[in-house]
Amino acid sequence: MNTPTLPASSHGLLVDDDELYLRTLQRSLARKGLETVTASDIASALVLARQQPPAYALIDLKLGSESGLALIQPLRALREDMRILLVTGYASIATAVEAIKLGADDYLPKPATVPMILRALGEEDDGPADDGEMEPPDAMTPISRLQWEHIQQAMHETGGNVSAAARLLGMHRRSLQRKLAKRPSPERDPTR
Repeated sequence: MNTPTLPASSHGLLVDDDELYLRTLQRSLARKGLETVTASDIASALVLARQQPPAYALIDLKLGSESGLALIQPLRALREDMRILLVTGYASIATAVEAIKLGADDYLPKPATVPMILRALGEEDDGPADDGEMEPPDAMTPISRLQWEHIQQAMHETGGNVSAAARLLGMHRRSLQRKLAKRPSPERDPTR
């Protein structure tokens, strides 16, 4: 796939419901010369994108109870040449295929590092190594977050039916309901 290089004056849209990750990523990209605006849900992301259609968008797959997949087509309609990157802590072939079918340009595992994002955007990362604000590439996503994303994927695939999702996951319905009541805490930066 031929990855176009973004013009220097381009700006982007970052959409993630983890506020700490969002702010950290925005600062890290700013140090690389990329201007971004942030949103934590689909509605506010669309408002910002309509005000000034971004050159690129980095979208988390899970936005609370919403799916970042729902943003791909409306963003593509606003600007055909927009680079749309979907990021997730729960990577699956089915979700990757669905994202690409909907119009995403790339699919990145979370936590996506600045060099990974720059490569996906067609930018060269020729500056000094990131000063530790983003998680190092060998950092793993916490098990609680992976479990939450896995459960959310099962809920999505069953149309929100808790009993069907519990069967799909091989667990008791009440156990799934307890897990759904506990959202994992946002991932913390291990370098702080």
